[in-house]
Amino acid sequence: MIEVKDLKKSFGDTEVLKGINASFDKGKTNMIIGASGSGKSVFLKNMLGLFVPDSGNIYYDGVPINEMEDEEKSDLRKNMGMLFQHSALFDSMTVEENVMFPLRMFSKMRKKERLKRAHEMLERVNLEGLNKSMPSEISGGQQKRVALARAVVNYPQYLFCDEPNSGLDPRTATVIDNLIQEITRERDITTVIISHDMNSVMEIGETIVFLKDGLIAWEGTNKEIFKTDNQAVTEFVYSSELFKKVRIAQNEGL
Repeated sequence: MIEVKDLKKSFGDTEVLKGINASFDKGKTNMIIGASGSGKSVFLKNMLGLFVPDSGNIYYDGVPINEMEDEEKSDLRKNMGMLFQHSALFDSMTVEENVMFPLRMFSKMRKKERLKRAHEMLERVNLEGLNKSMPSEISGGQQKRVALARAVVNYPQYLFCDEPNSGLDPRTATVIDNLIQEITRERDITTVIISHDMNSVMEIGETIVFLKDGLIAWEGTNKEIFKTDNQAVTEFVYSSELFKKVRIAQNEGL
């Protein structure tokens, strides 16, 4: 579980996060949504430890990050998995070498053990037979699945996903969403996803935090978001590409 208490972050005179309070549960797909400039990326980077908050704190299973010793912070980073927006695979490494990379960095496994774990994770994301392929030889959706296998190969306690469906067609995006949710539940991971994709919100938004101007304007589930009378949320939801298509289809059917 991750708890965020009164988190504030500014850059110069610009206050980006203005006092965030939120909690993200284990075994659930927790989503952070909001328009561009709402503070989503800065929020994520604070949770990852890439930015230091001006005030407030982030608690990982009850332990505040600003009170951790360097060794504790190092252990925390080993327990984090990251799925990047554009996969961020190493072009010079094969698929299995990409997946093994965190094990080389953060574990004491022998090469045989690393290979076995990598093969298991590639099988889990339905990529058997592509172990020796180069990233340039596989599709964008396959690259994203490799990146997901790499993010969870070390069995992290926390998984962070930055726009995991960026650039993917709807069908492939659904595959990625389902894999993230399944693996989150299987391994009881605290998963936090930044997304602007309303398809993802509908599919796997078990808990949703909506940011607006550096503050949480709404919290709820994918079942509640379409029933809220919060104007900021409804404007965001119904301006999405998904609902533009729905409206077009409805108008064409009239």
